[in-house]
Amino acid sequence: MNIVRLVNKAKRGNKEALLQLIMEDKDTYYRLAFSYMGNSHDAMDAMEDMIVKIYEKIDQLKKEEAFYSWSKTILVNSCKTMLRKNKKLILIDDWNEQSDEISHALTSNPYLKSVHQMDIQEMLLQLNKHQKEAIQLKYFHDMDYQSIATLTNVSLGTVKSRIFQGLKKLRELHGGEWNE
Repeated sequence: MNIVRLVNKAKRGNKEALLQLIMEDKDTYYRLAFSYMGNSHDAMDAMEDMIVKIYEKIDQLKKEEAFYSWSKTILVNSCKTMLRKNKKLILIDDWNEQSDEISHALTSNPYLKSVHQMDIQEMLLQLNKHQKEAIQLKYFHDMDYQSIATLTNVSLGTVKSRIFQGLKKLRELHGGEWNE
């Protein structure tokens, strides 16, 4: 797939080219939205909002090859806007009810399923929202520091600090040796 060619077609109004770009990475979009929204219904709503915004603003994209990082930034902003509007909190009881769905959506690693995934999610609840977000993007979505910085609109140093401080807090609370 030639991203630049498809983005140029989408900029000229070709809806099928835009759909092809989005469908190519749909699982990544879903996992990202799910990690913010906490359930599949809201994750799908956020993705729908992202698609509409991309369609409306595709002509503003300067670098065609940056389509995926640009679209993920739009998705994260859609999730954050929806969460702010709903003032939605995921309580521990709600989190436990959704643990199977969360396990499946956040990772396909067979070693981080079910009980282990619940333990990780409960541990992450002890971090501030910025540390939790940075750690989830780094370790659940396998993003590099620069991508996280771009996505969250903070500096590279801030991302590294959030991850370092979050992991440090988890080590202090739960013990053990972790490597970054």
